[in-house]
Amino acid sequence: MAKKVRTPPPPKRVQAPQRRETRRAAGVPTRPPWFYAAVGAGAVLAIAAVVLGIILVRNSSGSDSADTTTPVSQYNSLPGIRKTKSPWPPEYEFLADRLPPLGLTTLSQEAVTTHYHSHLDIFVDGKRVVVPAGIGINQGAGYITELHTHDTRGVIHIESPKENDHFSLGQFVAEWGVFLNGRCIGAYCDGLKWYLNGKLQTGNPQAYVLQSHDEVAIVVGKPPAKIPSSYKFLGGE
Repeated sequence: MAKKVRTPPPPKRVQAPQRRETRRAAGVPTRPPWFYAAVGAGAVLAIAAVVLGIILVRNSSGSDSADTTTPVSQYNSLPGIRKTKSPWPPEYEFLADRLPPLGLTTLSQEAVTTHYHSHLDIFVDGKRVVVPAGIGINQGAGYITELHTHDTRGVIHIESPKENDHFSLGQFVAEWGVFLNGRCIGAYCDGLKWYLNGKLQTGNPQAYVLQSHDEVAIVVGKPPAKIPSSYKFLGGE
């Protein structure tokens, strides 16, 4: 008996390999890795800048008055500043209005966390102008400020409740209520010069920051026979 011939099964269909579509072929833009790293770093920096800005705003809103002083160029526009001839008694009527923009505060008593003294001489045509007592001390209103005078010697007391606090000559003179810039003091504008410890200075004297045992001399018109280079402070000053 002959063997039955087995019919082989039909061959399996082999699917042709399909072309894998890339991002570029699909129209999706590609970027190198450094591009995404740069974008991420930029986002971090932007967030950090926003946070820092918020912190600075908060700090400035709670900062002391010395950090929000009026620019030196605007001192002479404050109320009560006089561009008149001497004598110049302390100006109290508008003093309370001048203090905040000058970065000065009303204190119930002297504070000596920062405590030092400077001296101011003013000469007009060779004659000394009196720096009066009571600048920065309003007895009628019951307060004293960080910058004040107790007598007519020209000694400026710098006494503050803050550590390492410093003030400018312009703040003191504006507190006094007298016009001062690089050309004039009060009504006197005849070639103003100013000296520090006997040495001629340049620039606007308003901006000078007072230091311990300074001798500052403002001279208008004919100078005195000798420009003072120092001042003999009392013991403890």
